[in-house]
Amino acid sequence: MRASTDLDTLTDFFDRYGVALTTGDVAAIAGCYALPGMVVADTYSFSFTSPAAVALSFVGAAPDYQERELVAAHAAIEDVLPMSALLTMVTVEWEFLDCGGRAVPGERYRYLLRATDDGPVICTVLRTA
Repeated sequence: MRASTDLDTLTDFFDRYGVALTTGDVAAIAGCYALPGMVVADTYSFSFTSPAAVALSFVGAAPDYQERELVAAHAAIEDVLPMSALLTMVTVEWEFLDCGGRAVPGERYRYLLRATDDGPVICTVLRTA
């Protein structure tokens, strides 16, 4: 097993993650994370050690997506950097569509992914400018 730098594999992973985010499927979101995992932003950081903790940390995001009427998310992969045999850093800019089919600006993140037998999982999320 090796860290994935294959764009098709990474695109498939982020497509699944984007669907889970926009549909509020917290179980699927939790399945995209390695444990323990961490999210880091300018004003906060949090970690989680169980699928339930991952799900709880994303429960608050679902109403935001619904309020903004976001129905689809696309991860535009900007950079892929192998970090080690099993780790890859991926820079993503999220692009969203609302229920009217209009593009909604997203945000940029860096994801530290770990290769597993079942595919990549997120170890750390870093919100970037």
